[in-house]
Amino acid sequence: MDAEKRLSLIKEVGEEIVTEDELRQLLSEKKSPTAYDGFEPSGKIHIAQGLLRAININKMTKAGCKFKMLVADWHGWANNKMNGDLDKIQTVGKYFIETWKACDMDLDNVEFVWVSDYVKDPEYWKIVMQVARNTTLQRIVRTGQIMGRKDSEVQQASQILYPCMQAADIFHLKADICQLGMDQRKVNMLAREIGPKLGFWKPVIVSHHMLLGLQHKLGEGDAFEKALEMKMSKSKPESAIFMTDSEEEIKKKLSKAFCPEKQITENPVIEYYRHIVFQKFDKIKIERPEKFGGDVEFSSFDELANDYASGKMHPMDLKNAAAIYVDKLVKPVRDHFEKNSKAKELAETVASFETTR
Repeated sequence: MDAEKRLSLIKEVGEEIVTEDELRQLLSEKKSPTAYDGFEPSGKIHIAQGLLRAININKMTKAGCKFKMLVADWHGWANNKMNGDLDKIQTVGKYFIETWKACDMDLDNVEFVWVSDYVKDPEYWKIVMQVARNTTLQRIVRTGQIMGRKDSEVQQASQILYPCMQAADIFHLKADICQLGMDQRKVNMLAREIGPKLGFWKPVIVSHHMLLGLQHKLGEGDAFEKALEMKMSKSKPESAIFMTDSEEEIKKKLSKAFCPEKQITENPVIEYYRHIVFQKFDKIKIERPEKFGGDVEFSSFDELANDYASGKMHPMDLKNAAAIYVDKLVKPVRDHFEKNSKAKELAETVASFETTR
């Protein structure tokens, strides 16, 4: 695959790329650049963290990237996840990894790196200190959205340390590409600005789309604030599909999803088709009674979107079919946690944490 084809594949992942010219040059110079994403282990894993992340990573590895998935256990600790219990956070990290084993992530080209392993290295903390010395407290507070928090919610001193660590992670991992969500953009931009000052490089940012919560409508205000409010969140379980949800739960949640008629932008159900369903299925069928037009098949997302925008498809037909296809994708993960004794025990342990958070 030549550099332009690799670039085209990565552009399918990146809602924003900073910058495309730098990425093109990187791909022409390196056969296997290093990309990284990170996750803060906390509670159950929803479809955006599970399936969507696997889809994105598989595109990156197909484009030739070697991927480092950062298990940000110390970051979760700093952010007071699981009530600040590091052992519980690490157990959840193992549960996340077990989920990806069952949802077709290209694990041959993914390395899981635990922050708890490299915090023992003094050189890492030297980079953290360099980052902290080359920015301001105000700038760090404004990156609070990377922790899923508004500026006013950044109150613990450990939460000030978090963005400095995340910027340092990029250089410690020797990451050429930061392939994280749009909500992580501010700290990635910080790393780009200060990297050359510290004798490092300017990482390319490939920011993937943040899947909307099923019941979230468009809000007012700053774009990052809106993204934070609208994205899928495990704190609002009725608005998120989890990787172990039952068929009934999936159908119920999608039946209640916000899905305005003829609207294909800022429509959570349409987003499921665009970013998940059509990424895994070449063709889909939407079943409906003959009096409402009968069954219809689509071979691309654009075909479906055009039909829906023209009013040919009722929102409930769209929701019902989405539930069927999403369940097909979640079922292997659900089965894994039901049939594999080790995975089942891990899931039950994490579920017990949920009741005591």
